[in-house]
Amino acid sequence: MLPCSVSALWTRVGAVSGAAAVGAAAYGAHGLSPEDESLVEVYKTGNSFHLLHSAVLTLAPALPTASKRPALSHASMLLFAGGTAVFSGSCYMSALTEDRKNGRLAPIGGSALILAWLSLAL
Repeated sequence: MLPCSVSALWTRVGAVSGAAAVGAAAYGAHGLSPEDESLVEVYKTGNSFHLLHSAVLTLAPALPTASKRPALSHASMLLFAGGTAVFSGSCYMSALTEDRKNGRLAPIGGSALILAWLSLAL
């Protein structure tokens, strides 16, 4: 585990992110109605990544490996948080504005998420 204060910070970040993901899912289910229906799938993809990685942010600081290498674990959490914000945010913006150009940052967020997952293997 990470030091208590850092672990608690990431748990809180994950919890708030998870709550935001549930709120975004509710909006997507009940309020989103773009003219281009394929944007609904873009929104759903962003939301599923948002919810999944919020759970990781909440739980990963408690992994036994987090206490062995706290700096690496902290970097992992930064990659998860940043990657989720950029990937999901880009998907959300693309769907909400109905402009696919707003999704151009998704690959950067996705790359950060890949690095975050790989960092857990170190």
